[in-house]
Amino acid sequence: MTVPLVALNQIDPAQCDWLVPGLLKEKVQMLYKSLPQKLRRHLVPLPAAAAEFAERAARQPELRLDPLVKVLVDDLRSERNLVVAAGDFRTETLPAHLLLNFKVVDEHARQLEMGRNLAQLKAELGAEAQKSFQAVATRGARLDEAQRGRITDWDFGTLPDLLEVSRDGKVLVGFPALVDQNDSCTIEVFDEPEVARDRHRAGLRRLFRLQLREQVRFLEKGLASLQAAQIQAVAAGPLLAAAFPGFEDLRDQVVTAAIDRTCMHEPWPMDRESFTRRKDEGRAKLSLIAQELARLVAAIAQEAVTLPRKLSVLKNAPQALADVETQMRRLFPPRFVVTTPANVLSHYPRYLKAIAARLDKFKDNPARDTARMSEIATLETPYWREVAGRKGVADPRLDEFRWLLEELRVSLFAQELRTPVPVSSKRLQKVWESAQR
Repeated sequence: MTVPLVALNQIDPAQCDWLVPGLLKEKVQMLYKSLPQKLRRHLVPLPAAAAEFAERAARQPELRLDPLVKVLVDDLRSERNLVVAAGDFRTETLPAHLLLNFKVVDEHARQLEMGRNLAQLKAELGAEAQKSFQAVATRGARLDEAQRGRITDWDFGTLPDLLEVSRDGKVLVGFPALVDQNDSCTIEVFDEPEVARDRHRAGLRRLFRLQLREQVRFLEKGLASLQAAQIQAVAAGPLLAAAFPGFEDLRDQVVTAAIDRTCMHEPWPMDRESFTRRKDEGRAKLSLIAQELARLVAAIAQEAVTLPRKLSVLKNAPQALADVETQMRRLFPPRFVVTTPANVLSHYPRYLKAIAARLDKFKDNPARDTARMSEIATLETPYWREVAGRKGVADPRLDEFRWLLEELRVSLFAQELRTPVPVSSKRLQKVWESAQR
């Protein structure tokens, strides 16, 4: 496939998985062959099984909208009642001719790069492709001066979901977004919807903050109590260092999270009228929400400060120590107050109490702690592997499962604290299997 640089980020890897129809049967056969023997034996003879799938796929062209491996997983479940995970296919064993070869060229048709790994090509040339696309989009989209300049209020028209941009007789699709410039915003057009959504979230949040600047300034003066929370977090040691780098950052997290909770619920405003209405609604609730958040952050810091002393009980149990430290790092990434879902953050004090209870009980029965840690690992390991494989692509089912894992830890290590929903390893195993379908 010859790909102009300007269109590189718009190439859909799912459709490229399918190659041309004449190669599909061979590729599916090789994918079946890569399965573990306990699964592969249900598909013998492999050529016949691959031919049957190719025939079904030819009758259902809509299947090509999804990655080939995902469709194979669903097909094996429905046609043969065979449960296979995407990770069971060893795609790295496929011969080169069963992977599409991409030739990226510039506007003069000169080759920039060639390879069969689309993700790698996007990683190497994606930023340059985005710049090239934006240059074309800026000329072709005909954004007016108000949209291109420094924006501090919604003083432009409706922001469309997408724009069609013509280039050399071909139509490219662009995704406009508000872009945060700290003291203002601009509107830019992106070539990937996920990137546009992330940038637009930050830009829209900035626009609300600019329009609520008086409320924000007053609010910041009233959050001095966060200084005590910051001091306690520092006392909790390096595990919280990234999440609590300083008072001003912590205060900014609380203000940002308060704006998110009062103004940024979906669907987001797309015109001046809906933006103004949302801003007025947020103004009335901003201070109350921020103060509630500040109290919650203080409660979290108060629970966390007790943990370093208790961790000493694990000095001769490196696996348990590593498990607790990993759990803490995952609970407290940078800017956790902003990035953690609102309905989850309120449970953080209980999660920390559960860690403290685990440490209190460890000395009495280390073997029990090891057994429960292993029980959790059977679910956590495939989950975090799946998250890593998605490389930042969100999935609501995976997000929900992540916090069920945290509740399972509470249930296993500190049952006395209770959980808001029933959890057990068997329940979560069923949830995980369902999420993989």
